Amino acid sequence: MRFIGAGTREGFEYTLHETFWTIPNVITVVRFLLLPVFFWLVADGAYLAAFWVLAVLSSTDWVDGYIARRFDQLSVIGQWLDPLADRLSLMIVTITLVVFSVAPLWVVLAVVIPDLVLLLNVVVLFKGSPQLTVSVLGKIRTACLLVGAPLILLARTPQLEDTVLTLTAELVLAAGCLMHIAASIDYLVKAHGKARQLRRRGIRPRDRALWANEAGG
Repeated sequence: MRFIGAGTREGFEYTLHETFWTIPNVITVVRFLLLPVFFWLVADGAYLAAFWVLAVLSSTDWVDGYIARRFDQLSVIGQWLDPLADRLSLMIVTITLVVFSVAPLWVVLAVVIPDLVLLLNVVVLFKGSPQLTVSVLGKIRTACLLVGAPLILLARTPQLEDTVLTLTAELVLAAGCLMHIAASIDYLVKAHGKARQLRRRGIRPRDRALWANEAGG
C-alpha cells in the first residue's frame, strides 16, 4: 500500500466539492481543536498523554488525505485548509515543545523561520496561496516532523528518559528540520517562478481572480 498519495484512484475523475462539509475537512477541524489540548498537557508535564494526543493529531494529516482521495471528498476549502492546518500545527507543536524545554531551540528556529519567510513572500507576491503542489520532499519532511515530535515526548516519560529513544527522536527531528529548510527553499523558488510565468502572460500575480481557478493551480 502506497504511503504518499494513499487512496489515489488511478484514472478516476475527481469532483472538486464546493461545500465545507466533507469528512476530510471535519477531520482537519478536529486537528485544530486538539492543539490547545496538546499545549495544556505539555504545560502540565503530562508527557505520555501529550504523546497520545500528538500521535492522533499527526495521524489525521494522513487520514484526511486518504479519505479525500479514496472516497472522492476533495473540496475547494480543503485545498487551502489542509496545508494551513499542517503549517499551523507544526509551528504550534514545535513552539510548545521548545517553550517547555522538551525539544532544543534549533527545532523551532528551523521550522518557524522558513514558514514565516514563505508566508511573507506569498502574501507579497500572490496576496494568498500560490496554489503549488506539495512536493514529495515536503511530504516526507512533514512525516519526519510529525513522527519525531511524539517520539521526543515519549522520550521524556520517566520509563524512557535518558535512553536511546532520546537520540533517535532528535535524529528524526533533525532530518525533518533539514528537509523542511530544503522544501521551503524549493517552494520559494517555485513560487517566484510561477510569478514570473504569470507576468510573462500579462497577469499580475496578485490578481488572483485571473488565474486562481486554472487547472493545475
